[in-house]
Amino acid sequence: MDIQLDPARDDLPLMANTSHILVKHYVLDLDVDFESQVIEGTIVLFLEDGNRFKKQNSSIEEACQSESNKACKFGMPEPCHISVTNARTFSSEMEYNDFAICSKGEKDTPDKDGNHDNQEHASGISSSKYCCDTGNHGSEDFVLVLDCCDLSVLKVEEVDVAAVPGMEKFTRSPKLTVVSEELRNQIVRELVTLPADCWREQLDYYACCSQAPGCGELLFDTDSWSLQIRKTGAQTATDFPHAIRIWYKTKPEGRSVTWTSDQSDRPCVYTVGSPINNRALFPCQEPPVAMSTWQATVRAAASFVVLMSGENFAKPTQLWEGCSSWYYYVTMPMPASTFTIAVGCWTEMKLETCSSNDLATERPLSPSEADFRHVGVCSHMEYPCRFQNASAAAQEIIPYRVFAPVCLKGACQETLLRLIPPCLSAAHSVLGTHPFSRLDVLIVPANFPSLGMASPHIMFLSQSILTGRSHLCGTRLCHEIAHAWFGLAIGARDWTEEWLSEGFATHLEDVFWAAAQQLDPREAREQQELRACLRWRRLQDEMRCSPEEMQVLRFPRVGRHSGNFSS
Repeated sequence: MDIQLDPARDDLPLMANTSHILVKHYVLDLDVDFESQVIEGTIVLFLEDGNRFKKQNSSIEEACQSESNKACKFGMPEPCHISVTNARTFSSEMEYNDFAICSKGEKDTPDKDGNHDNQEHASGISSSKYCCDTGNHGSEDFVLVLDCCDLSVLKVEEVDVAAVPGMEKFTRSPKLTVVSEELRNQIVRELVTLPADCWREQLDYYACCSQAPGCGELLFDTDSWSLQIRKTGAQTATDFPHAIRIWYKTKPEGRSVTWTSDQSDRPCVYTVGSPINNRALFPCQEPPVAMSTWQATVRAAASFVVLMSGENFAKPTQLWEGCSSWYYYVTMPMPASTFTIAVGCWTEMKLETCSSNDLATERPLSPSEADFRHVGVCSHMEYPCRFQNASAAAQEIIPYRVFAPVCLKGACQETLLRLIPPCLSAAHSVLGTHPFSRLDVLIVPANFPSLGMASPHIMFLSQSILTGRSHLCGTRLCHEIAHAWFGLAIGARDWTEEWLSEGFATHLEDVFWAAAQQLDPREAREQQELRACLRWRRLQDEMRCSPEEMQVLRFPRVGRHSGNFSS
């Protein structure tokens, strides 16, 4: 089913059939080639079928009741080919999920074409009018549908997880005597449901399984917006292989990443967050119900620094002369749309003189160090949660790093580096525990189309905030910090309600900034009233210049989903 979109009317199609099967973990193994402007490698998906996750959580079961979808017939795969539509498509600037709304940040002013009718996507799962119904219909094979475009998919195969030493512990039999599809799927089911305190062991097993040999190629086909995979004879999601490996490479024109030069005229590449999220970076499930963790190994020339959404402060490992490897991981389930990567000749910026904010140089608290005394009660899915970690709750300033081209060193030292500690501390004084254990801040190239973008553990900021006085830098920094709570850790019910996260972040940027400046209540109130007046006038101007259909807030047809919070 090849979809042609009208960019003036249509939303980004959500093709993944998440009502049948969910990706629980991604393992990426990638090489970045600046000469060809291609990212190439493999991605291993660990899956959980619908029967399993519906039993685990009744709210997930409710969320996975899809509306009537148009049937999608799957033909025998032709030679792999992706036809790229000429129509530009736009998605919401923020990506949400039903469990812990996950945002990629926002642009300072909305794209004039970026707010289209999203009612079909209101349920946040497979209610898109473009989704394929790929459940069991008699003798037809089950089809795994992934969101994918602007990618060259080279090969898809099942991974023989049973070949990994030590996997017997995940089976009911003491020894692996007869290796079958059922046995391999049983291993994956047990692996993806390990308790939160086994997160390190789980990551190690994921890594080992991702290197396991293949045990049979799978049939696949692609169109402009999806990758469809099936195995002959597997008629249900339960029978479908639960660990698959995809060989692929991006295209230079792919719309998920931008290949450009930084302010020092050095090559770099970074994810842009929109208009098509990450589906041109790797095949994935983009409906917000698809909560997953990930780990990634990225290789690049030794002169480059790789930054990514990850809980660890990665350091390069030299593989051979001129090539380094970087490894990141995430244990908090997030939508794939929040995955962020930036590769360039960045320089880590540090204040030349020591300050009283030496707390910021401490290492982040890993989940294994968690003091799991219940500071609060969380109702989200199980993972190593900082909100139940008493040590994390006391951490006013999370560890942070700042990266930028070397030519911006002076500007970073003069403004940004001095503002991060008081802004982080102000956020903690208002909202408490920081949802994420660390923060990387990157000053992105001049062609970055907004003032900032927040992602898990990493924040992009425009060089524009470094000019002039500290007010612009401080307010924008506070805004993006606020998105760690509202937009990344806490969420609205579906993607039609992005204004909620923006509203909270916009309000909190004033609150945080007043606290960071240590203003008295009268000064803080006067500053907030002035900024509110300016925003109101700007909104009035935008309303006068916007078409009528853009002046109405859009709501879901039915409020079926109860948003689960991460805290």
